[in-house]
Amino acid sequence: MTEQEVSTALNKMNLTEREQKRTDYLDWNEYFMATAFLAAKRSKDPNTQVGACIVNDERKIVGVGYNGFPIGCGDDEFPWGKKSCEPLDTKYLYVCHAEMNAILNKNSSDVKNCTMYVALFPCNECAKIIIQSRIREVIYMSDKHAQKKSTIASKKMFDAAGVKYWQFVPKSSRIVIDFSEIDWDNLNQLPATPRR
Repeated sequence: MTEQEVSTALNKMNLTEREQKRTDYLDWNEYFMATAFLAAKRSKDPNTQVGACIVNDERKIVGVGYNGFPIGCGDDEFPWGKKSCEPLDTKYLYVCHAEMNAILNKNSSDVKNCTMYVALFPCNECAKIIIQSRIREVIYMSDKHAQKKSTIASKKMFDAAGVKYWQFVPKSSRIVIDFSEIDWDNLNQLPATPRR
């Protein structure tokens, strides 16, 4: 039965919109990718904010991470720059990537056979950690570094290790979180009736 047929049938039953199931909800892939993007908002990096979300077979989130300096390494003590004649004056030797942090921050004994949702295709170093952690699938949003040697190496290792990967294509380019929405009736923009 199509959504239109369901809607017509429900209308015949005189059900209001508040009594019908919403049709504009996030599917699982959207939900988990949005979680990765929300985690990225925690990154202090002024140039690149990446988040990762690890999910088990039961669709439970078991790890979340974002790119940032290691614990104890202050955000104001280390460089955030991308370019310098001196490599020690750039972020690259210090920043932990989102994938690493998600794996290390896991709330389960392991992440074997889990799926990782990540904003950017993993670099070769993260690919090694993903493979060693036995993550079986990587779903990514952007592959903007596809021509870089590190990304080519990642794909080569994923293929050899049997880690599936594919690019997520969202139905919508934007998800809006309105914290005040919970207090308003979606139909009439009036305060919602109290829950019982």
